[in-house]
Amino acid sequence: MTSEIYIVIIIGAILAVLLVGFIVTILFLYQRRQHRQALEITRMKEEYERETLKSQLEIQEETFKNIGQELHDNIGQMLSVVKLSLAVLPMNDQHEAWEPIQGARQVLNKAMMDLANLTKSLHTDRIAQIGLAESIHFELENINRTGLLEIEFAVSGIEQSLDDQKSIVLFRIFQENLNNILKHSKAKTVHINLTYLDDKFIMKITDDGIGFNVAEKKNSTSSAAGVGLKSIFNRAKLIGADIEMQSEAGRGTIVTIQLPLPH
Repeated sequence: MTSEIYIVIIIGAILAVLLVGFIVTILFLYQRRQHRQALEITRMKEEYERETLKSQLEIQEETFKNIGQELHDNIGQMLSVVKLSLAVLPMNDQHEAWEPIQGARQVLNKAMMDLANLTKSLHTDRIAQIGLAESIHFELENINRTGLLEIEFAVSGIEQSLDDQKSIVLFRIFQENLNNILKHSKAKTVHINLTYLDDKFIMKITDDGIGFNVAEKKNSTSSAAGVGLKSIFNRAKLIGADIEMQSEAGRGTIVTIQLPLPH
């Protein structure tokens, strides 16, 4: 009789262990499934955000392209007509209106040059055709002529051809940074360095301006604050680039963008 009790107890214990093991296994599988679902939801959300951002940027680039074409075809043509009209006016250098007209022609020539430069900057196809480094150099030359900033530009390493989308996105990131410097930094000097390594591309933009709180600007919920900054980070994320911003009040800002390159 005693042995039978022991057998019942042992069987009960085994059943209890099996039941506990079964419950633990079910909980483990349930948690793992929940974890997989959470990862899948996160992946789908990131994919949706990436595709949405990509569509927004494509629409933006197409808009830039159309604006550039309209400026070239319409405004540029009208300015050319005005220039031609001034050129054929029947007067010599003794006429009292000679000097004002020459001044107007100089202003008109500068306006036409600025318009041409703006059109080239907006045109996506040109960025892809001449390459990232040359596009940045061209943009800096335009800024340099204004005398607003002292600019230093350097390229190191063997320049590698990037695909069109990455070149355009990197150029827009550069433009956004330059725009922030001109509008907010009160900087006098800007250094732009492009470095081509075997496995990555690095763009470094340094200014000696007043600096700012990066975290505060980036996390701002205000619709008017940090829009340009968020645009920079979103663009970098789209092409798989890492971006780092270092800034302190009174010590300027350093922006470093690193893009992995395929072997």
